[in-house]
Amino acid sequence: MHYLLHSLLTNQAQKRPDKIALELKKDKLSYKQLDGYASAFASGYSKMQLPKGSRVGVFLPKQIETVTAFFGTLKAGGCIVPINPVLKPAQIQHILCDCDISILVTSQARLKQLISHLPACKTLQKIVVTDLDDLDSENKNDDTLTAEIVSWHTFTKDSTPVEIDNIIESDLAAIFYTSGSTGKPKGVVLTHHNMYVGAESVAKYLNNSENDRILAVLPFSFDYGFSQLTTAMLKGATVILLDYLLPKDVVKALEKTQATGLAGVPPLWMQITKLAWPETIKNHLRYITNSGGAMPQSTLALLQDKLPNTDIYLMYGLTEAFRSTYLPPEQVNIRPTSMGKAIPNAEIFVINSNNEECKPGEEGELVHRGPLVAQGYWNDPEKTAQRYKPLPPSLTDGRTVTELAVWSGDAVTKDEEGYLYFVSRTDEMIKTSGYRVSPTEIEESLLQLSIISEAVAMGIPHPELGQAIVVVATSTTINNDVNLEQEVISALKKQLPPYMLPQEIFIRENLPRNANGKFDRKQLYIEFENTFKQ
Repeated sequence: MHYLLHSLLTNQAQKRPDKIALELKKDKLSYKQLDGYASAFASGYSKMQLPKGSRVGVFLPKQIETVTAFFGTLKAGGCIVPINPVLKPAQIQHILCDCDISILVTSQARLKQLISHLPACKTLQKIVVTDLDDLDSENKNDDTLTAEIVSWHTFTKDSTPVEIDNIIESDLAAIFYTSGSTGKPKGVVLTHHNMYVGAESVAKYLNNSENDRILAVLPFSFDYGFSQLTTAMLKGATVILLDYLLPKDVVKALEKTQATGLAGVPPLWMQITKLAWPETIKNHLRYITNSGGAMPQSTLALLQDKLPNTDIYLMYGLTEAFRSTYLPPEQVNIRPTSMGKAIPNAEIFVINSNNEECKPGEEGELVHRGPLVAQGYWNDPEKTAQRYKPLPPSLTDGRTVTELAVWSGDAVTKDEEGYLYFVSRTDEMIKTSGYRVSPTEIEESLLQLSIISEAVAMGIPHPELGQAIVVVATSTTINNDVNLEQEVISALKKQLPPYMLPQEIFIRENLPRNANGKFDRKQLYIEFENTFKQ
C-alpha cells in the first residue's frame, strides 16, 4: 500500500486531520475534509462498476473539486487525465477519444463549449458538472449524447466508504498529454509508483515539510504543476490554488498568503521580475523552482536581487520521466547555465551516436533511467518504441536487463564534475513558455484555413519564451488591401490555445524545398533565427 498515490492524502488525514490541505481564496479545507470529499467521489465512481484503470477526464481550473476528483478517482482504482483548461474543443475531443474516457468532470460553461464534440467520444458514460443545480434540468438532456449529465452533488452525495483492495503500485494512476511529433497530443502513462517516487524525490531535494505553504500557479495538466500537490501531500504541507490573470496577481498572492514555495516557468519569472515586490516576500518565500526552459541570466539576477534569502532551484524535466535533474542553490552562482545533476531516484547518462557514454564536453542525448520513467505513450506502441529503449549493453554491466530508459530527444553536454548543460532539441518539437508544441499541429491548423496553401512552423530562439513560434506560409489570396497575417492569427485563435499561437507570420510566394522536394526547414531556420535577438 505504501506506493499508492492516494495514500498521500489518506496518510495525512490520519496524521494531521486538522491541518489545512488546500486554500482557495477564503476557502480552507483540512486533510480530513479533503479525504472525505475524495471518498465521496470514489463512491460515485464505484457505483458505475467500471473496470479498474478506467479514465476520468478533469477539465476544470484549479479549484477544490479538481483536486477532489483526482484523488477520488485514484481511491476507486481509476486513472486521472488532467486536461489543460486553455485547450480548444477539438484538442479536448482528441484526448477524450484517444484514451477512452468514461467520466468527464467539468463546469457548465466548459461543457457548453464542448457539447458538439462529445458525441464522438463513444466510451463517455457520465459527465459530472460541478456547478449544476440538482433542480436545473436545462442541460441534463441532450439528444446527441449517450452520456448522462449529472450534478456534482448527485454524483458525490453518498459518502459510503469505498474499500478497493486490489490496487497495486504498478497500476495506472495518470495520463498526462503532451504535444506529439505527428501533431496530435500523446498521452504519457504513469503508474502510482512513478508518481509516488517522484513526490519523494522532489520533496527530498526541496526540503519540503509540513510548514510549507506552496502557491500553485501552474496547470495541473502539466506534470510539473501536478507535482505541487503530490510533494505537499507527502509532507502534510498546504497548497494554495491560484489561477491568475495578470503577473501582478502572483506577486500579490505571494504576499497575501505568506507562501514559502513557488514553481514557475521562464516567461512567468520574466514577467514578475519587472514588477515591484513587497519587501516582506523575501522573509517568507523559502524557495522557488524553474523548469520548462532555461532561466535567462538577466532574470536570474533580478530574482536574486529581490529574493536574497530564497533558495533558487534550476531544474530540467520531461513528462516522459517526470523530473530528471536539478541544480542545488549553492551552485547557481557558480554554474548558472547548468541543468545540474540527477535528482534522487534517477540516473542520467549522456550517450553519443555510437551508443557510448559521452566524455566531458562531448554532445550527446540525455537518457534517464530509474523508477520515475513512465510506461510509454497511451495506445501508441510505435512512438513508445522510439522514445523508450534499453540502455546500451556497455552501460548495463553485462547484465541481461529488460528495463527501459527514456531517451529524451534533448542534446546536452556534461562538464568534468558531471554537471549537465542543455544544447538543443534533437527533433523539431518547439519548446515555448514551458510547453512542448508540435509544429505539425500548428501546420495542420493553418492548412484548414482557405487562405493558406502551404505552411512551415518553427521554433526560433526568443529571450523570454525560450523559443517563439514563427510561421512561413504561402497564400491562396493575393489582395494588398487585406492584412493576411492578422486574418490568419484571428482564425487560429479559434483553434489553438494562446501558447500555440505564432509570434510572427510571414506570407510569401513560395517556400524553399530540398533535393527530396520537402520543405527546407533548415534554410528557413537560418533565415529567421535572429528574428528576436535583442
